[in-house]
Amino acid sequence: MFSNTTTWHCLIPTWQGGKEIIQQGLPHTQLAPTWQILLLGNGSSMRHLTLITGERIEIDLIEMSDIGMDFDGAPEAIQLLPGPRVRRQVWLRTASGQRLAYATSWRSANHLDWYLQNQNTPTWTSLSGRHRELYQEIWGIHYGKSAFLESAFRHTGAFWGRYYLFWHQGQPLTLIYEVFSPYLRKYLGSESIVSP
Repeated sequence: MFSNTTTWHCLIPTWQGGKEIIQQGLPHTQLAPTWQILLLGNGSSMRHLTLITGERIEIDLIEMSDIGMDFDGAPEAIQLLPGPRVRRQVWLRTASGQRLAYATSWRSANHLDWYLQNQNTPTWTSLSGRHRELYQEIWGIHYGKSAFLESAFRHTGAFWGRYYLFWHQGQPLTLIYEVFSPYLRKYLGSESIVSP
């Protein structure tokens, strides 16, 4: 079921912002309002992408790995998750096959069955389908490069991403790191980057 060989793919940031920027938003010359709704809104990425594209969004499981107590090079919020931990990587894509986002998540291995009964089900879908009350707290937004994601998305240049925690009954449940494909410009328009 689990592997210990695959690493995850984070951006090499050229710009990043924390909670203060997330709360106030960015100037529209730096990031267009449509992209801010996607990146800074606290709704489900799956739901947003479905509404944006008009297609059902599916996931392709890349890997699940038992990482034990390792922090795995993840954002600092991983320290809030009890170990041992499991890392899962997925592609979010349209039913017709277009990759829209890459996501890596970390969660406690001890509670894996509680909120992820099927590895191929998106975290949000699994939790909301079981009527779990969740709070999504965005911790960071970033803009950066990744040779791996350039190849996978078939787009050159930098990408926008974010990371956030899901909370349930005051306890951190899972940490999710997402990077969005520039293909979304087809629906959202230009990101309006002016030297972040």
